[in-house]
Amino acid sequence: MVELTSLRQFLVVARLEHLSRAAEELRVAQPSLSRTIARLESELGTPLFDRSGRLRLNDAGRLFRDHVERSLGELDAGRRAVAEAVSTGLGAVRLASETFLTLTGPLAAYKRAHPSAEIELQWSPAEDMPRRLRAQDVDLCVASQPIHADGLESVQLFDDAVGVGTALDHPLARRTSVTIEELAGQPFVTARRGHWLRRLLDRVFAARDLTPKIVCESDEPGAIAELIGAGLGIGLVPGFARRTAVQAPLAWVAVDSPDCRRRVTLHWGAGSHLSPAARLMRDTITGWDWPDGDR
Repeated sequence: MVELTSLRQFLVVARLEHLSRAAEELRVAQPSLSRTIARLESELGTPLFDRSGRLRLNDAGRLFRDHVERSLGELDAGRRAVAEAVSTGLGAVRLASETFLTLTGPLAAYKRAHPSAEIELQWSPAEDMPRRLRAQDVDLCVASQPIHADGLESVQLFDDAVGVGTALDHPLARRTSVTIEELAGQPFVTARRGHWLRRLLDRVFAARDLTPKIVCESDEPGAIAELIGAGLGIGLVPGFARRTAVQAPLAWVAVDSPDCRRRVTLHWGAGSHLSPAARLMRDTITGWDWPDGDR
């Protein structure tokens, strides 16, 4: 009989595809984790990983992972449902997002309206969101581009133009618009790989068989804006960000390209159990007066 602990350990190995890193995250000895995976494969009667070179989840492993995620997610959801049934409060909501800057308004309004609700905020890259929602590891996800995956429901919150930020004395600063081709060769300050802003930059350049010239990568949006303002380079800046109260002194130039946009979308698992706190959070976010990205 497969134990729950073994299934949870399998999911970590499947996600990382690396035994030593998985053992470190789980805080177990690597030989013990290897034996757990071997026992699981023996019970199932088939390998779950390819072991030629780097450890890779195979087709059987991916199939089993999807079922384990759903099963453990349902079990955890059942525990939360029981806890909510005997509780007089709203419960908790777990919200994952690529960035929380755009969510400060609705989050503040939610907290004022429902001070007893527990809120857990988690950063997550968009590519991890379908898995986390299906596993009910989180209740809601906000992505900066639509996620195309089975088993999810979604509502687009707003569609935002993404332009180019430059220092105020930059030659492009007086332009009203610029093409991607005109940006080729310009030094870019941007986010690290995996961030939606970097993925957008790489995508719009690749669509034209171009590669952006990146001179600085940073995890800090504020630092990116400061470096652009200081003249270290230019960078993509969403229209939403240029309307925030605190910002570096930048010029914002529209990009003459229909694919240089940010489409912010709220996602949740189809048929997933949502606590009262999570349902209220979904209503608050979807009902928020989001700005017109082209204003």
